Amino acid sequence: MARLFGTDGVRGLANSDLTAELALDLSVAAAHVLGEIGGFAHRRPVAVVGRDPRASGEFLESAVVAGLASAGADVYRVGILPTPAVAYLTGVLDADLGVVLSASHNPMPDNGIKFFAKGGQKLDDSIEDAIEARMREPWNRPTGADVGRVTDHPEGLETYVSHIVGTAPARLEGLKVVVDCAHGAAYRAAPEALRRLGADVMAVCAEPDGLNINRDCGSTHLDVVAAEVVAAGADVGIAHDGDADRCLAVDASGEIVDGDQIMAILALAMRENGTLRRDAVVATVMSNEGFRLAMRSAGIEVIDTAVGDRYVLEAMKAGGYALGGEQSGHVVMLDHGTTGDGVLTAVHLLARMASSGRPLADLAGVVQRLPQVLVNVTGVDKTRVGVDEGVTAAVAEAEAELGDTGRVLLRPSGTEPLVRVMVEAATAAQAEAVAKRLAAVVETQLALNNSK
Repeated sequence: MARLFGTDGVRGLANSDLTAELALDLSVAAAHVLGEIGGFAHRRPVAVVGRDPRASGEFLESAVVAGLASAGADVYRVGILPTPAVAYLTGVLDADLGVVLSASHNPMPDNGIKFFAKGGQKLDDSIEDAIEARMREPWNRPTGADVGRVTDHPEGLETYVSHIVGTAPARLEGLKVVVDCAHGAAYRAAPEALRRLGADVMAVCAEPDGLNINRDCGSTHLDVVAAEVVAAGADVGIAHDGDADRCLAVDASGEIVDGDQIMAILALAMRENGTLRRDAVVATVMSNEGFRLAMRSAGIEVIDTAVGDRYVLEAMKAGGYALGGEQSGHVVMLDHGTTGDGVLTAVHLLARMASSGRPLADLAGVVQRLPQVLVNVTGVDKTRVGVDEGVTAAVAEAEAELGDTGRVLLRPSGTEPLVRVMVEAATAAQAEAVAKRLAAVVETQLALNNSK
């Protein structure tokens, strides 16, 4: 049986893969497992529950709240807020666990459940496995006054925004900013935080209706914010995903500034002000080689991890590092938060622009990216990507062709049913040709109807 938890919680098609029954069972099991870890024998556990604006989040939230309260947990229901806001509030409210209903950048029909432990920390694999193992087990149900109570907590938005504003190293007066909220969870928090810091803010895709989240907007469709920046004559554009744990940007000309470049800008700024612990940044194997070269040139070490901000977090905590993230725009700043936070990242990126007086294109120029092509191959058995002999041979051939001028990375997605084929090369044409060739091999060798 496949593991229920992926790299970022449990995710799938809402009301098909991810049902109300599953959400309730997961919540009960999570309350039991985290309850035992927290030693709740003599007190009631407390949970924080938030969500993004997806229509399915309405019934899934109800199922999660019901599961937690039926297991004896008191619940703060904070409503539509970014994932990092729920993590932050889990700590601020001294809750024992946090739950977010979101599928992040996935299309609207999908949804997901993410759990946070005490302090807003992501769960270790072992705890997720324990939750999965405890689902539907017999248990003694509390009754009467022992059942959990549910309280709405609308103050969560203000608490989170005030926190973000309080971390800013500089005011943002003089910056004209377009922020694309992806019709998602940050539609209030992101514009408000930037305005309080003095920026001239134009918010787009900030009218969620439950159905339009991530639809042709946000961090997966940067053409929208780029066009708005150019049309408005803005200094910079910021784009979030549906749950706002990502931040990508575009400069004044509409050119994309990715997570690697954002991390490089922040790393240099933090080293300058003495907050880049151990002169190192944690990144995943998907980060562009140009990022590594830029950091090496600046005397900053890059610590590599597997893909997923949870693995970045693990490495940061283990090594005592302050900054880490992914090319996709998940950036973790452990001095200010426990997980990737798109709004926090945007504030610190814009603060660097404001304090240095330099445009984003100039700051981002520190990273000279190697041409990189990413091809997603669907309809394949992603579990065989590392063991199929045909795929292994094709990768070896591609690596021999690229030599020291590029690299190949094949990996199964942790959140979607596909294999990602990434190729970096000296030229865009070579990267594209090699990536397409490898993708064709993966599609043929790992086809779902291939019983090999």
